[in-house]
Amino acid sequence: MRPIAVSLLACLVGIATAQAAPYPDRPIAIVVPFGKGTTADLVAAVVAEAMSKNIGQRVIVELKPGAGGGIAMEQAEKAAPDGYSLAMITQGTHVFNLSLYKTLRYDPQKIVPITPIAAVSNVMTVHPSNPANTPLEVAAAAKAAPGQLTYASGGVGTSHHLGGVLFASLAGVDIKHVPHLVSVDGVKKIVNGEITMGFFNLPTVIEEIRAGKLKALAVTSLTRSPYLPDVPTLDASGLKGYDLVTWFGFGAPAGTSPEIVQRLRDEFARAAADPAVKAKLREAGLDPIDQMQPAEFAQAIASDLAKWTPIIKAAGASAE
Repeated sequence: MRPIAVSLLACLVGIATAQAAPYPDRPIAIVVPFGKGTTADLVAAVVAEAMSKNIGQRVIVELKPGAGGGIAMEQAEKAAPDGYSLAMITQGTHVFNLSLYKTLRYDPQKIVPITPIAAVSNVMTVHPSNPANTPLEVAAAAKAAPGQLTYASGGVGTSHHLGGVLFASLAGVDIKHVPHLVSVDGVKKIVNGEITMGFFNLPTVIEEIRAGKLKALAVTSLTRSPYLPDVPTLDASGLKGYDLVTWFGFGAPAGTSPEIVQRLRDEFARAAADPAVKAKLREAGLDPIDQMQPAEFAQAIASDLAKWTPIIKAAGASAE
């Protein structure tokens, strides 16, 4: 009986040790709903690098574009709620998609908000050869050729998509949406003159603007961007009420313990407060924002949903 008792005791000690292992004791994966070279990719990579150093474990970024972010969100929803499988959540995945899709492949309520990390305005751009120099001149051209002007996006449900929806609604024009799997492909189409315009995140197009490959007509925020101080807002350019500033944050599968969610929130906040992280985000044209507590973030998402749902429905926009 003695060998059995010793073996049993060893097993119990092993179980207790495993249970006592501090979180995190292995790598953490963050699934991102957009592709390489996107603003979401940039934000996730910068934050993951800082967080890895802080917690002493690798934080891995997995890019899973497609279905308006649905592929990544579906993966996140089904992941074990143990704090090792997280998701980047965005205005697209948790606000826009709820009105654009009749049936979602994931349930946003099953991905618990942790904290937002950064915000960014978008930029209305056209090819430099386009004779239009203002949003209203683009609107006039669209009215002269209904359904002929096109705008690119990085997929249905992205802020680039809704940027065009809001423009069309306020300007009273019919323009054609051309979604892409990743935003950089849509940007290339505008640079090549294949698509008329875009409303991409500023970090996605700022280098092309600086290089003269794209012409910036206006920013989508209510105030001018410090990164493009000479570019007016759409609101001030004749489209009164145009206001679009998109956000990026992180979430965890529902069922993740409140203690782990809080630990993650604090670690994301710690990474975001790092001067090097702030500098990298600002250099790319992003605005670091104060990290909310999980409950505050959930309330902010609910408020954003209440704002955008009637806008999207009034515009008649749909992903199907």
